[in-house]
Amino acid sequence: MKKVARMLRSHRSLILNYFRAKEQIALGAVEGLNNKAKVTTKKAYGFKSFEVIKLALYHTLGGLPEPEVTHRFCG
Repeated sequence: MKKVARMLRSHRSLILNYFRAKEQIALGAVEGLNNKAKVTTKKAYGFKSFEVIKLALYHTLGGLPEPEVTHRFCG
């Protein structure tokens, strides 16, 4: 019981935020964005730079248009 009480005390502000924000945020929309971000990062597996993954997330979540050329070939 003491362990649970300590845990609740340490997370008090977060627990109270839940009750303050109740019915102000559509959790379905938040879950949808989280799911899109997760799928995009899975598709980006193997990209060598975080900047490319960040760009893919901006395009997916922000609805930005895809660039005509994503990279340049040497030669």
